[in-house]
Amino acid sequence: MPGAEEKIRERLFELRDTKYRDFSIKLTPTVDPKTVIGVRIPLLRKLAKELAHTPEAEEFMKLLPHGYFEENNLHGLLIETIRDYDETILALETFLPCIDNWATCDVISPKAVKKHLPEFYEKIKEWLRSDRVYTVRFGVEMLLNLYLDGAFLPEMPALVAAVSSGEYYVRMVVAWYFAEALAKQPATAMPFFEERRLDKWTHNKAIQKAIESYRIGGDMKAYLRTLKVK
Repeated sequence: MPGAEEKIRERLFELRDTKYRDFSIKLTPTVDPKTVIGVRIPLLRKLAKELAHTPEAEEFMKLLPHGYFEENNLHGLLIETIRDYDETILALETFLPCIDNWATCDVISPKAVKKHLPEFYEKIKEWLRSDRVYTVRFGVEMLLNLYLDGAFLPEMPALVAAVSSGEYYVRMVVAWYFAEALAKQPATAMPFFEERRLDKWTHNKAIQKAIESYRIGGDMKAYLRTLKVK
């Protein structure tokens, strides 16, 4: 009798879109093309909702590492359906070391942590010190997505700026964070540019992203242009 992994894999292949597969392969150069099935995220999200809180999902989430890109994305989406905070953290701690690409990393948006932001912040600080590219990227993303509004603390941008990595996918999310911080917390974020506290590439990339943002006014965009490092 087929187990959870076989059943779920069969479902994924039924949802396959070969044109989308080609598109996914181009977007995720760190992923082995042989592991890409070609399933669109809305369909994966729908499948995750169907499987949520079932024995099948529980069994599937224990079967790491997964063999296919979409299985990893589905795993990330299943983490979103966990209601308990401690279980969510355990699931993240187990899964983050298995992530090998930006798309799987970015698909995870855990719901249960939103009522535990002070606790979750302590966990994020641990992840920022990791030597794993996508664990660090996930930590920065969580600060970007959950802590730039009411939960913001002035110390947070310095933590992100202190992330030391030559990895493209970490540097890019740091730039993204600072572009968003310029829009939402400009008084705290701007000194990082005026004092050149970021490396040249991240500094200029963050300015580029901020200038492209509709949330930043024309006067600030003009000022940011003067802060570009040549």
